[in-house]
Amino acid sequence: MDVVVIGAGQAGAAVAAKLRALGHDGSITLIGEETAPPYQRPPLSKAYLLGQMEAERLWLRGPEFYADNAIDLRLGHPVQAIDPVKKTVTVGLETLTYDQLVLATGSIPRRLPAAIGGGLDGVFTVRSLADVDVMQPEFVAGRRLIIVGGGYIGLEAAAVAAKLGLDVTVLEMAPRILQRVASPETSAYFRDLHQAHGVKILEATGLDRLLGEVRVTGARLTDGRELPADFVIVGVGIMPATALAEQAGLEIDNGIKTGALGRTSDPSIWAAGDCASFPHGAGRLRLESVGNAIDQAEAVAENILGANQPYVAKPWFWSDQYDCKLQIAGLNTGYDSIVTRGPEGASVSFWYYCGDQLLAVDAMNDPRAYMVGKRLIEAGKSPSKAMVADPNLALKSLLTA
Repeated sequence: MDVVVIGAGQAGAAVAAKLRALGHDGSITLIGEETAPPYQRPPLSKAYLLGQMEAERLWLRGPEFYADNAIDLRLGHPVQAIDPVKKTVTVGLETLTYDQLVLATGSIPRRLPAAIGGGLDGVFTVRSLADVDVMQPEFVAGRRLIIVGGGYIGLEAAAVAAKLGLDVTVLEMAPRILQRVASPETSAYFRDLHQAHGVKILEATGLDRLLGEVRVTGARLTDGRELPADFVIVGVGIMPATALAEQAGLEIDNGIKTGALGRTSDPSIWAAGDCASFPHGAGRLRLESVGNAIDQAEAVAENILGANQPYVAKPWFWSDQYDCKLQIAGLNTGYDSIVTRGPEGASVSFWYYCGDQLLAVDAMNDPRAYMVGKRLIEAGKSPSKAMVADPNLALKSLLTA
């Protein structure tokens, strides 16, 4: 059985490695359009951008791993087309055949329209190694940076810029930063943290357009104000990369639609990672995280080899900003109340409930709260809100309550 994997990111690399680890002895071809070997993306907007990590340390495995495991790694090779009837993939002038195909195409950053200045020089997104390499020389003390979007990517970039002595302004058109993904309590925590480091946070503030003829020189806000800028970072979310799947006629539903096993509407094509949506509870879910990319990819590898085991997500996420490590367990969708535990020194955690059911935990510099919360959520247990809020009650006692 010949397996072709399109997308040499975290999910694609995990599928290939897991197939070999499980004893698959057919060919494996791993195709990536970037020239770098499969690497971890989270440090791009953190340690790598800050200059504290070399590119080689981003790599998931050394190049010898792929050779030693007979994985044909093809870098710098964008795929032009998939023919699901002939079971072929067109890569440049070459046509590859497959028995099973895995789409691990990831996601692409949303960009500002060219009509409002999105195409000007000096306007960047943070998604790939190449993105960060091209913007890194801009990070010079005293320069003025505007970040459009107050989500985690934008805030991580703001933290790096502030550490390096830049003048940083974050524009968020929603009433608060992190509104789409976090509670008002978490938003307030990070607003205070950034303001303490000199970052200007402008919430409920829309962007009318970026200014400049060839290179960006500033931003005009929807209230008419104009702010100067030496460069701009756009962090307004990502979209699943579905173009190849659409061209191949696969079903799309907030990403490439898969069943519980990871198989798409074509029985010989699978999908995993940021690009894939899968059944979850009564609905569907698409997760943008390293944990999901690895777990879902490994589940797909197992099911390609006949395991027939539905994928059950165990969501977790993290973000590093200044000296704060945020760890998130679970999904907070549908929460109706927040329980705060702490602060205790630099540690505090926010626990999301729907009624009496624990949904998620945001833990700032509190790995114990994160680990306990994660175990509780995965076990389907919900301690009482009073117990969570009681500072005299040891966290680990929540596991046996």
